[in-house]
Amino acid sequence: MTAEINKGPVLGQRHLQAFLLFSAITVNFMTKFNAGVAVVAMTDAENTNPDFPEYDWNEMERSYILSSFFWGYILTQFLGGWLCRRYGARITMFASTLGSAVLVVLVPWCVSWGGWQAYCGLRMAMGLFQGFVFPCIHAHLANWCPVNERNRLGALANMGIDCGTLVSMFASGLIAASSIGWPGIFYVSSGVGFFWCIMWWFLGADTPGECKLISDAERIYIEDSISSSHKAKESQAGAIPVPWKAIWTSVPFWAYMITKCCQSWGFSTLQTEMPAYMNGVLLMDMKKNALYSALPYFASWVMAVVYLVIADILLTRGIMSITGIRKTINSIAFFVPAAALIGVGFLDSDQKTLAVVLMCTNVGINAGSTIGSTINTIDLSPNHAGILMGIANTASNVIPIITPLLVGIMVKDNHDREQWQMVFIISAVIFVVGDIIYLAFGQMVSQPWDAPDFLDKQRSANLQEEGNSKALEAKQSEKLEEEKRKESEAGLESKEPKNNDLKDEL
Repeated sequence: MTAEINKGPVLGQRHLQAFLLFSAITVNFMTKFNAGVAVVAMTDAENTNPDFPEYDWNEMERSYILSSFFWGYILTQFLGGWLCRRYGARITMFASTLGSAVLVVLVPWCVSWGGWQAYCGLRMAMGLFQGFVFPCIHAHLANWCPVNERNRLGALANMGIDCGTLVSMFASGLIAASSIGWPGIFYVSSGVGFFWCIMWWFLGADTPGECKLISDAERIYIEDSISSSHKAKESQAGAIPVPWKAIWTSVPFWAYMITKCCQSWGFSTLQTEMPAYMNGVLLMDMKKNALYSALPYFASWVMAVVYLVIADILLTRGIMSITGIRKTINSIAFFVPAAALIGVGFLDSDQKTLAVVLMCTNVGINAGSTIGSTINTIDLSPNHAGILMGIANTASNVIPIITPLLVGIMVKDNHDREQWQMVFIISAVIFVVGDIIYLAFGQMVSQPWDAPDFLDKQRSANLQEEGNSKALEAKQSEKLEEEKRKESEAGLESKEPKNNDLKDEL
């Protein structure tokens, strides 16, 4: 009864923090994905606004620009988790977004004298800054999400992925064709980033205890709910040592990381290779048709809301446990796209409508992976969620670099459907294997090594075990000495009769 009374307002500071995280992802994804439209506008000004410079970049140079972001992005995931623990999510995310906003506004000026190489350098630096974002997102959610609202708030925050991608596609095209031309893409992205930094600086707070706007009822509700699952007090959270050995030997964590890598493989195929297949085999120009490009992400956004509503109903009404919800939704999010990927590989060029439907289905259904497995870090370890996300995100973001290389090896003819079928079958198998591992070994409960005093208890147990071992050794040595003493006494006693007999004989 007390827990029901002390929940605070229906819409409170925890919801504001989730919205700020949502907008942070949206802003950073706008900066991340605006290059796709910007590069086209910069190399083909006649189709946008011819009043601005046009650059003669070949396909390979364009590919370097688009991929250079990930060169920096994979390097700072782990560092982001450490910085978040050291300085808090508020400062780390502020620096991350501010740095990205400053760099993106420099693109028009730097490209004018440095060409595509300068653009690559700026994109790589942006990736370095944005590598901090998702470890901070998970750490911040762990500090603010009551246990029974993790699905809701975590899914709301991660909807920024689809929103940012969708807004970037539409807004960048409109801006490039407007009076401010393609440089406006970078100016607007930067301006939105600066605006978010201002909001975050005044409204963001690392923990409920540090928030000046939160009510006492909501603060107590959040803290009591989190403390029941091993989450440390705010004053201690930054000082908790990381149980590295326990993390790296944790089967549920490995299950989570493998599942996330499999999700990254499948989604990168959907996101980057499916348009190339539909262009080469089905003769559809996905890049020039804004509707085709944006529909899958709109479907993903809608389905994220559907998954959220369903998960909330199942959890609040006690129909399914959090373990059942996560594993069921993740299975749907993996198995359905796996089947649809194989199906797409058998379509002909006269089945374009069905191809678009399947692509939207793939991306939309896969949106369930957010609730299914992405936010599992908070279940496993609220205290170390940022570290876990940093490790797993580093591994999973290597995948988008590998998959295009594999496709380049397997697909020699972009119009050969059989070569593409092998690409889709491999991705489908990886989807299925990832979910099977998650079903078998994934856990949705706080792990023993999440406890703030885990290492102290382990150290005490080791000392006690060492003491017991030494005591046992001492007892064994005493026993051996006693046996030797008895043997020596027995030997002396046996010698005395022999000496007496010898005397008698003499």
